[in-house]
Amino acid sequence: MHPGYGCGGTEKLLRVPWGKSKESKPYKLLADLIFVMLKYYNVDKTERGYVNRTLYLNISDHAIIEKPVSNEMKRTFIGGKGFDLWLMWNSLPKKPVRWYEPENEICISTGPLGGTPGYPGAGKSLVTSISPLTDIVIDSNVGGYFGPFLKFSGFDALEIQGKATKDIIIVIDGDEGKITIEEAGPLPSETHLLAPALTERYGGEEKRSISVVSSGPGAEHTLWGCLNFSYYDQKRKVVRVKQAGRGGIGTVFRNKHIKALVVKKSGITLLSNNPADPKLLKEVLRAHSKEIIDFDSSQNRMRGVGTTHLTSIMNEFNLLPVKNYRYGSHPEAGRLDAEVFLKYFDPGFDGCWIGCAMACSHGVRGFELKTGPFRGERVFVDGPEYETVAGCSNMGVFDPEAVIELNFYCDTYGIDTISFTTGMAFVMECYENGLINKESTGGMELKFGNWEIALEILHQMARGKGFGMVVGQGIRKMKRLFAEKYGADQQVMEDIGMESKGLEFSEYVTKESLAQQGGFGLTLKGPQHDEAWLIFLDQVENAIPTFEDKAEALHWFPLWRTWFGLNGLCKLPWNDIVPPDNDKSDDPSKVPKHLEWYAKFFEAVTGRQTTPDDLIEDSERVYNFQRIFSLRQGHGKRADDRVPYRAMGPVTPQEYKSREELYDKKMREEIEIDPAGKSIGEKKSIGEKVSITRRYREDRYEKLKDAVYKRRGWTSNGIPTIKKVKELGIDFPDVLELLKENQ
Repeated sequence: MHPGYGCGGTEKLLRVPWGKSKESKPYKLLADLIFVMLKYYNVDKTERGYVNRTLYLNISDHAIIEKPVSNEMKRTFIGGKGFDLWLMWNSLPKKPVRWYEPENEICISTGPLGGTPGYPGAGKSLVTSISPLTDIVIDSNVGGYFGPFLKFSGFDALEIQGKATKDIIIVIDGDEGKITIEEAGPLPSETHLLAPALTERYGGEEKRSISVVSSGPGAEHTLWGCLNFSYYDQKRKVVRVKQAGRGGIGTVFRNKHIKALVVKKSGITLLSNNPADPKLLKEVLRAHSKEIIDFDSSQNRMRGVGTTHLTSIMNEFNLLPVKNYRYGSHPEAGRLDAEVFLKYFDPGFDGCWIGCAMACSHGVRGFELKTGPFRGERVFVDGPEYETVAGCSNMGVFDPEAVIELNFYCDTYGIDTISFTTGMAFVMECYENGLINKESTGGMELKFGNWEIALEILHQMARGKGFGMVVGQGIRKMKRLFAEKYGADQQVMEDIGMESKGLEFSEYVTKESLAQQGGFGLTLKGPQHDEAWLIFLDQVENAIPTFEDKAEALHWFPLWRTWFGLNGLCKLPWNDIVPPDNDKSDDPSKVPKHLEWYAKFFEAVTGRQTTPDDLIEDSERVYNFQRIFSLRQGHGKRADDRVPYRAMGPVTPQEYKSREELYDKKMREEIEIDPAGKSIGEKKSIGEKVSITRRYREDRYEKLKDAVYKRRGWTSNGIPTIKKVKELGIDFPDVLELLKENQ
């Protein structure tokens, strides 16, 4: 049975030109009189985690449509990014769609478990769109209250298509059952000004009932635009934001002339999801929360320092990116460790969802800015998280206040910190290697460690002027531009340009972890750590030594992590705090006790009897479907799963020398070549050793691809087989037709 829905029957349609409908009402916005498009609807209650309808908006022709959600759609796609993908699949043309075309969509959903107050990490939204960087579907998992508020306002997902002719604000009022699309009028672009203004306007005395989605001026001028999802911090009386950072969805958002999305919903309780088994829900919620509270302080200290605890660990194991991933550690890394940022973080509860015991969303209060248009002002900064900290070490920057400043401006400008810092690290290496020069950069000396210049590039992106406009196109486009315009060596840039599928790498050095090379290169959307983080399991613990072991890990872990994105959950409570006896379990890396808890959580809310294996099967359907979506976009094949050589091994003699003893040892033991030789004439030069190592490691990565594709049930070209999609029940006619064309 097809899990979709028809185009007639229960949908409600309102098409009106601006200001001409009898249902439109004049609305006072600052000093200007404008008009709104308005639609009233019934706010249905959530039942077992679902409202059983989605909301479609076409901002080109002003359509507002409610679409029913069938039981088959819930069974097949679960929710979250599963719903997003299915909505996009059916609404986009059956051909490759470019990110800037009106047909492209932005979809936002939480899942059936999303919005459960008190359950650790249960406040996530999942966002999808066709990415400006990759030309395939990008998905991003983000905190803040928007997704849960959207569901409790009556919709399991929001689907936005088309392009407005002027800036608009979309407001979903779940208290009154009202949807409005308004002209934005004169409002600031920067998120730290815009989100509080809209929270005040639509929330009044009930600011906690408001969540705003916005981007910023940087998203208007680059392909690195992120979305900021807000929530009101009642204790601090400030509006805070979390980011849907990857892949440029904020760029799509502003290209559609959406200034902001606003949702209003009050009165949320533990039972707002109307769970099938409230008693079981309370039981598993209390157990998981208690474990975090009892053991976090002796494990990763997420409640105190958040993800910044990773910096010192990554540095210790040579995994912290330094100077465009050339090196994995640095003597100054201690200036960026958790104890340093603990002194900056404002004390108090820091959960980005109601009652989350993890409470890892830390921030800096009253930080005085040193650069840019807000120089001298004191602001609240959300973060930094590990990825931003490590991104700065990747640029050779080890000043904690520079990290905080960059964090603030990336957020308020709507720029992804990972793509920005990885992209800047690439530019800095290009500059220091003479691939570009001052003439190319507009007179700027882009050397590693120059954080003032990095900030100036960021400000240029917000202004839409200068070399920042070049950098903001992303590494893939910069490689082509530098070669064509400046004569830069294309092969060198391919080796050092840390992108795959067009997306910049997140902040881990993978040279000594083949599994993590696959965890970045064999992902659905590009090199983002939220799909598979296997460095410790592979490199440090040596727990998956064979190709088959690595392939199994690259099958199971991406599926398990996908499950969080189907249900509106954060993965941090799964393995950042673990039971004290976890190391005695059959498979500690999977945290088996937590798998059982999540299965109970799903069963308690949805009423569907569930085992951990069932959760993996749920994810496998959506995972394969997303790969097929990439195929429809003209990608999703073996050639798309490449990674730059720097992800595999040392590109330059200097890199080899930095760990020469290790590389020589691996050459002897793995390649079975003695770099010293049996006589002076047989001794390998550094250049020869680099070349030998490269041939071996590139071949090993191709063998990993073969093993992973086989385990996933894909062809040797990386395409799901017809047999696999039939087993999974996603053998829809258009899917089969597409696969037959590409088998």
